[in-house]
Amino acid sequence: MAQTRQRSRTRSRDDDAPIIPILARKVREVEQKAQKNKLGPTNRTKFQVIALLMREERTRVKADAELSDAQRAELLKRLDGIAQILAKTAARDTSLITLLEPDASISTVAQRFRRDWLLESGAELSADELIITREPEPAPMLAENQVVPRSVKSRQLASPFLAPDFSRQPQAAVPARRLANWELLSPLFKAFELGSGGQSATMPLPEAPKIDRVTPRGLELMKHQARFVEAARLGHRTFLLADEPGLGKTAQSVLAASVADAYPLLAVVPNVVKMNWAREVERWTPQRRATVIHGDGQSVDAFADVVVVNYDVLDRHMSWLSTLGFRGMVVDEAHFIKNLGSQRSKNVLALAERIRRSAPGGDPLLLALTGTPLINDVDDFRAIWQFLGWIDGDKPAPQLLAELERIGLTPADHGFYAEARRAVIDLGIVRRRKVDVAADLPAKRIADLPVELDDELGRSVRAAERELGNRLVQRFRALVEARDLRVGDLDEDTRDQFVRAVASAELEESKQAKSGENVFTMVRRIGQAKAGLAADYAAQLARSVGKVVFFAKHIDVMDQAEAAFAAREIRTVSLRGDQTALARQAAIDAFNSDPEVHVAVCSLTAAGVGVNLQAASNVVLAELSWTSAEQTQAIDRVHRIGQDEPVTAWRIIAAHTIDARIAELIDQKQGLAARALDGQDVEPGSADSVQLDALQHLLRQALDGAL
Repeated sequence: MAQTRQRSRTRSRDDDAPIIPILARKVREVEQKAQKNKLGPTNRTKFQVIALLMREERTRVKADAELSDAQRAELLKRLDGIAQILAKTAARDTSLITLLEPDASISTVAQRFRRDWLLESGAELSADELIITREPEPAPMLAENQVVPRSVKSRQLASPFLAPDFSRQPQAAVPARRLANWELLSPLFKAFELGSGGQSATMPLPEAPKIDRVTPRGLELMKHQARFVEAARLGHRTFLLADEPGLGKTAQSVLAASVADAYPLLAVVPNVVKMNWAREVERWTPQRRATVIHGDGQSVDAFADVVVVNYDVLDRHMSWLSTLGFRGMVVDEAHFIKNLGSQRSKNVLALAERIRRSAPGGDPLLLALTGTPLINDVDDFRAIWQFLGWIDGDKPAPQLLAELERIGLTPADHGFYAEARRAVIDLGIVRRRKVDVAADLPAKRIADLPVELDDELGRSVRAAERELGNRLVQRFRALVEARDLRVGDLDEDTRDQFVRAVASAELEESKQAKSGENVFTMVRRIGQAKAGLAADYAAQLARSVGKVVFFAKHIDVMDQAEAAFAAREIRTVSLRGDQTALARQAAIDAFNSDPEVHVAVCSLTAAGVGVNLQAASNVVLAELSWTSAEQTQAIDRVHRIGQDEPVTAWRIIAAHTIDARIAELIDQKQGLAARALDGQDVEPGSADSVQLDALQHLLRQALDGAL
């Protein structure tokens, strides 16, 4: 962008660099805004342009042969002063650092600032620099390892062409009138930054139907969920669903797709929740099939109603995902795409654009789910609005522009910001907090998040399970043969007795073992494999709803989690068994009172009792306990007297491993307590320990596979 510029010479202190006093004035303005914590999108853009022009001017000064050494040193010193102010400002707001990166995108607004400031300095610009045009977004580069799963080829052969769509109506262009010459995105962002009008950022929603005709038998929607689903049923098609975690955004999305008939549906989600997404589809819409893309997608069912893919593998499936004729798309944790320059964001936006073009009627269901749409700045809205089709690059899309024109005001008029904010909200922003819908929520809720362990550690977990299962089978066979019996001749009761005897012997040996694979080492390995995924989810919660309590059983899992939080610049405290009473209390006090401490990383055994952590309302259980009482005690560190909000405990469960069975067993033990102590009508379960029941389950699975 830097070009040689000729300037008319005047005899003044700034005759050799007239842009410097302009940059000095602008950088002071930005610094003052940062000191007042009012660094909005306009001043962030100015920050980037100041840094850009400073680098250009430094290069020009160093190369200008007409300058004396003294003149050059003086100019470089003045530029260093500007650089120091930029550095101080960036230290106050670290999100500004990304604007200094060489590959940071330059918006048309930034280009205009640069042009105007150079013209103010008296620079002679080329025609290319005088005319500001928005370059089209480049198409995402397809990864070299593009794959097409076998089932996708089968579907393409079965239906090689999408059905023609004659219902699509081209969107009429909005005539340029009152707002024709206004730059509108910055005022729109500013309207949200200021909270203009003080209105709740939720579109008008219809009342919940008196008769629930959408949920399957045995399930019931909360009122706030039913109102959202009803809006989709009545025809609204784009939503930024920004409810706080724990308010059932996934269930709302699944049912919204059902009432809108938005199948096939594509769900792009973080890896930590993709298994849960498939489970929620089957739970809330049992008549629909969901398929999850793992790795190269060889197990994917291309004929399924809902395709779930995580961000990390999306790039290798771009070539075929855009050919399936999706009628809807959900982006979960949509703040993941806030960086428009990232490949992740480009992939998601490219798929959304393809779906908008190919969906019947040109009106697909598009849902962006995030409890934290704004991480650093209101400009974080940009990618989400682009995904939803509310904006087109640096200008409002036709529907939004028409609404802004209808207001009859310009950004220079009093009242524009409040009306403009409401216009955007009415396009589909829905935001409810736990405290807003407390009457709908249970006091305490446990939510399971199944995760797929598809890395090297995950494969070692499954190998360890097979090894343990095979060893149990060998013991079982030896016990049967020692009784002069044949395995195939055993009746069900005798078989169960032998299974229990073998499992009991294995458990006793495991308790005494110093090394080797057993149920305890296997569960520990599962915890190590889940640590990163659990920390990712806890970090998302910490950034969206505030403080989080993170429980783990093993020290190395706690260490992994703390390292992951530190890498994300999330401050933590630690509650471990080797702490002194003073150190523990200091950690508890810091968590409950210091707003900069976001996560308490706790040992299940050391911090499960006698600790008050009610500053949080979200608990992440990275590892499962062996008793339901231990789990309950851990959750009750948060759910206790003085807690003002409903509490949600998120259990991270390794799918297709013994971890899932342990979770079921813990729930059965809770059922026992409910029956014995609370008089609830629940089925009685086994009186054996969770470890013993888990080993019996593993042996039965191995026997069924071996016999």
